Amino acid sequence: MKMNLSLSKRLKGLAMLLLVCTATASAQDDGGKNSSANGKEENNRNVMLNAASANGPREIQIGLPSADVNVLENGLPVTYATNPHSVNTIWRGDASLSHQGLLKIAETAITTGNIGYAVNSFTQLGREGFHGTLNYKTNHFGLQELSLNMNGSLGSGWFYSGSIYQDFDPGTFKIRSSQQQDRTQIYKGALTKRYAAGRGEFTAMYSYANSHPVYNFATQSAPFIYVGDGSVKEYGAFKLGTTSYLPVDADITYRDIRTGELRSISLYDAIENRNSSISLMNNFDFGNGLKWKAIAKYDHAHGALVYQTPMSLLQVKNNPTYNYLYRGLDGAMLPYDGEYVQTRMSCLNAGDIDEFLFTSELSKKFNTSTLRLGLNEWYYHIDYASNTTMYDQSVPEDGTYAMRMYNANLHRFYFYDFNKNASEYYRGHENKLALYFTHDWDVLPKLNLYYGARVEMQKLTGENLAVVNAAGNYVGRFADYYIGATAPDGTLIAPRPIDYNWFNYDLALAATYKLNSNFGFTGDFTYIVQHPKFEAFSPATLPNTDQISVPLGRVGIYYNNAWLSLTSLFSYISKTNNNSTLNLQHNSEIMAAPLTYDIQTIGWTTDVMAHPVKGLDIHFLFTYQRPTYKKYETSVTFGDGYVGRINATGNIVAEVPRVLIEFDPSYMITKDLKIWTSFRYFSKTYANINDAYYFNGHWETFGGLNWQVNDKLSLGCTVVNFLNQTGAKGSIAGTELITKNEAAGIQNKLMTGSYLRPFTVEFTASLKF
Repeated sequence: MKMNLSLSKRLKGLAMLLLVCTATASAQDDGGKNSSANGKEENNRNVMLNAASANGPREIQIGLPSADVNVLENGLPVTYATNPHSVNTIWRGDASLSHQGLLKIAETAITTGNIGYAVNSFTQLGREGFHGTLNYKTNHFGLQELSLNMNGSLGSGWFYSGSIYQDFDPGTFKIRSSQQQDRTQIYKGALTKRYAAGRGEFTAMYSYANSHPVYNFATQSAPFIYVGDGSVKEYGAFKLGTTSYLPVDADITYRDIRTGELRSISLYDAIENRNSSISLMNNFDFGNGLKWKAIAKYDHAHGALVYQTPMSLLQVKNNPTYNYLYRGLDGAMLPYDGEYVQTRMSCLNAGDIDEFLFTSELSKKFNTSTLRLGLNEWYYHIDYASNTTMYDQSVPEDGTYAMRMYNANLHRFYFYDFNKNASEYYRGHENKLALYFTHDWDVLPKLNLYYGARVEMQKLTGENLAVVNAAGNYVGRFADYYIGATAPDGTLIAPRPIDYNWFNYDLALAATYKLNSNFGFTGDFTYIVQHPKFEAFSPATLPNTDQISVPLGRVGIYYNNAWLSLTSLFSYISKTNNNSTLNLQHNSEIMAAPLTYDIQTIGWTTDVMAHPVKGLDIHFLFTYQRPTYKKYETSVTFGDGYVGRINATGNIVAEVPRVLIEFDPSYMITKDLKIWTSFRYFSKTYANINDAYYFNGHWETFGGLNWQVNDKLSLGCTVVNFLNQTGAKGSIAGTELITKNEAAGIQNKLMTGSYLRPFTVEFTASLKF
């Protein structure tokens, strides 16, 4: 995941890349309609080819901040909400899956009510005979990833399938504060009965997952020297991506926001995720083109995320007040002689979750069209809290492990300001009941229409800590905040009830017109009306509960011939009433500033698939975009009276490049040996909301060799970042209030942010038996 340190922690780790502000309707031989998965999926996306993670699906965003990554399995979301239960803790693209693809934006909107692409996957169920798949993956940093699926028949129409996934990932550098940077285990078992002469299929499935994904949010930051011209250089012996920036100590002390107790927990234990789920699936073919499918899933889970967010970077050279505990001298306190101290905010997000998801869909295929009618009933209950705590650490120029700092003039312990900054709490349930339909219609031999609609009732009931004082103002968080505490103004902190009922709806329309057998026009329009999700009620203030509108429109042309498929589209997308919280900093003080803002993006995308000679395939994607903030204004008053103001209206959205290029050539050396590369270019991006700091453009590169040894065994070698580019990306910590004028003269200054994934060599093997 990519860190966005300027936004609330619910949005951190999200790419906001606007990789294609279009659905890129890849022109195939059917005149622009995508041929995969009945036209529901996109091609050419390399879903699992990820520059941010060694084992998670690639995030393909559309220029809008989102708190969720859409991943579906068997037609249902893998998890209802990704905070605090992230997708990667219960789903991997492993041997347990029979299919993976990327669902179109319109299809995602109508069937789930969300905007954006969705990874679409299906569980491998039992088949006649016996079948096995064993996948293995490693890299030169020591990753060990194993997945196994075995399935077969039991007789009398009964079938079984069982899967195991094991991941031991030390990351790209060793950290002392955790056993692994990712330790995940997933188990699945399915029993299937096929009946009515094969026209019906009923499956009962159970899965269990236990995951400690430390790397996702805790390790993705590092110090670097910002040169001043958009480039960075490394700080002394500290190597970006291969040096740890976390302290040696594993334990984190925090105050429980529910009880007020002071507790301690290790980083590894704090990010433990547990999940048990039961799924029941039924498919039936009535004949004559009429089909029905239904799936129900119950999840019981404990979800957790731990952020170790860098805040202020303080220059403390010759400051005798900072000390550290040196364990080798029987607990002696030694003075710190380093030049810098990094302040960090630990955010321990955790919640106990129960969710029931049910979808039923009836489809009818006619001679020239397909009609679908579907129902969603999705229930989500959560008891969630985020306990925050601050600590200071050394900034080791020599690349050694950081240590926690102690400053007797500022605080008595290593950890301080418990729950002062971004602590969160909510408890209750959210329910969505929706009805949808789609119609895919070949109106004429040269004209295809796809249209659909979704209507949804959303109910949200529970409690949060948006506490109001006697004067009618919200009580912000303060040090040692918890339920039952008394605020400085005398207000008792107690949960407040929340109860909302909303009506949401989505509309989609797409048209393709074939002017001739090679050339035609394509366009589509999707309009989504949503309201805030439960997690928007987590801060100290209530969110803007007005409707959220997302219009997305595209229009363009396509051209096909025997060796070339080209689509070129102009697009527009916007989103109103984004709720967010900024953690603004001034003189080491951190204040939370809530705001509501809009985003608007225009873009142009051209997508090309070419087969110029036998064995050679080329995919090329070019995108130009201009995403801008609208009504992005907020302010906060600090303890010394200073008023920090943000007015980013009209600014380019932070972290989003204007130009993106993908170039993916591959060549079959023999019928069994394939060599391939993937180049992705991201142009200049701004590193803070005021567009004051920026990073120059960079390439993300992949390359590999795949060898189908025989019909049972395949081998592969992939090199990530084979150009060995190093540098920073995303945003820069603690710079939200810095303006362009203030940043104009800054050169060679030490800062903190996230970084490019380092050079990595991966090896894979897959055995069919």
